[in-house]
Amino acid sequence: MHSDFPLFPVQGSAQAREVDLLFVTTVLLALFFATLISVLLIVFAVKYRRRPKDRPPAPIHGSTVLEILWSSIPFVLAMVIFAWGAAVYFRLNRPPDDTMTVNVVGKRWMWKLQHPSGRREINELHVPVGTAVRLNLTSEDVIHSFYVPAFRVKADALPGRYTTTWFQATRPGRYHLFCAEYCGTQHSGMIGWVEAMEPEAFQAWLSGGPGQVPMAAAGERLFNDLGCVTCHSARSGDRGPSLDALYGSTIRLQTGETVTADAAYLREAILFPAARVTAGYLPVMPTFRGLVNEEGILELIEYLKSRAESQGGAAAAAVAPARSPSPGKEVPTP
Repeated sequence: MHSDFPLFPVQGSAQAREVDLLFVTTVLLALFFATLISVLLIVFAVKYRRRPKDRPPAPIHGSTVLEILWSSIPFVLAMVIFAWGAAVYFRLNRPPDDTMTVNVVGKRWMWKLQHPSGRREINELHVPVGTAVRLNLTSEDVIHSFYVPAFRVKADALPGRYTTTWFQATRPGRYHLFCAEYCGTQHSGMIGWVEAMEPEAFQAWLSGGPGQVPMAAAGERLFNDLGCVTCHSARSGDRGPSLDALYGSTIRLQTGETVTADAAYLREAILFPAARVTAGYLPVMPTFRGLVNEEGILELIEYLKSRAESQGGAAAAAVAPARSPSPGKEVPTP
């Protein structure tokens, strides 16, 4: 498809071409059958129009072959489109293993983004060309939707949950970023830009800026400031276990169920610690609701992930927070 077609935004990502190809194919098929049906309707209306009362209508005989054709051809085409669409959908929702992760928090009415290096942005996202970028999204208040038309990327940011999407920019440029979910009176102002840069320029940009603290380091500082280390240390006894190899592992609950310690579970354990208590531990952990915001929770999770990775445990194989990490060693939780 021609990239300068005026009714379409530019194709700025590796996914854009196949999304457009599927969309245009579907539209052309719909136009073809709409035209065919309209023409046949007019032809039959003229051919079988009302005759004078003294002329009996001509008999109409059915055709089994014709009925099979007009049923089987649309069925086959529908199945092809369904399979094709499903394949594109899964490719769009399964980021590759080697990605650059950016955490995104939606808030009325702005996008707050943070790179693993600690570099923060508001309503702007700088990414390198040719690198797969995974976005971990959440919201501090209502439902938002992260939408970059040039990348054909759109994913909801939901309060209390983590969602994931990804893209790979193919050429440098500045692309519009929108919120595609009505989120309040100033929803239309919740816009920004995605700046796709050459890798060298991106590294220069990433290393600039005032005093950056990597997310894992910021999470460690927050972990100590909140007093988490009091219970979750090697000297904590039975109050709380060590969290060294927690992220990405499988744990057993008091109910007998097992759960994966991914980002969603850790967030719940921080804000609603009594919801799913680990077997062998008492529900004595206080809630941290109101004491830490969504950005702080993401930093804590990044810190726990780094601890697990330093242990060489299951977290090294873990992927996006919204997906199930690889099963690992069973350990207790907060």
